[in-house]
Amino acid sequence: MVVLEEAAAAEPLAVALTEGGLHTVEVTFRTDAAADAIRVMSQRPDLLVGAGTVLTPAQVDRAVEAGARFVVSPGFGPAVVRHCQELGVPVFPGAATATEIQLALDAGLDTVKFFPAEQLGGLAMIKALAAPFRSVRFIPTGGVNTSNLSDYLANPSVLAVGGTWMVAPALLAAGRWDEVTRLTAAAVSAAHAVGGSQE
Repeated sequence: MVVLEEAAAAEPLAVALTEGGLHTVEVTFRTDAAADAIRVMSQRPDLLVGAGTVLTPAQVDRAVEAGARFVVSPGFGPAVVRHCQELGVPVFPGAATATEIQLALDAGLDTVKFFPAEQLGGLAMIKALAAPFRSVRFIPTGGVNTSNLSDYLANPSVLAVGGTWMVAPALLAAGRWDEVTRLTAAAVSAAHAVGGSQE
């Protein structure tokens, strides 16, 4: 997951991530540069680009028009989910409680973002929620890092993980693309060690 303040950083970031072995990125709609960054990054055939922090159907439209191939939201928003489904765009809404997971299931979804993962109890909470919701897969974000991503990915209820440590704002602002590549490669290596997926 990346927050880009300037669309000009999109291309060098895309290069840094793919050189580190990561081929999926979620560009959050937390800045005015999000749509332009998605437009730039989605031109790369080796990078699957999605939009994150999508809160409204209008943002869904902007993201998809820019080239986003999936949508992520921090919580369960029925209007956002419905609009994504109407457009045929995969959507992963946030769900932190049994009620929110039930809403996702009622909407026909079987994969949810679990956010903020560590603050909500981490892997122990995912295991507890997965017991009654055996068909649901989770994408934990929030507090996930190189030291704990292997534990998350080893759990069969976890489809992928999302994180920001390899694209920290200070690294992006300083243009430290080599460090982004190094951190990304370390994360990908840790994920491959358990045969998992990455977001």
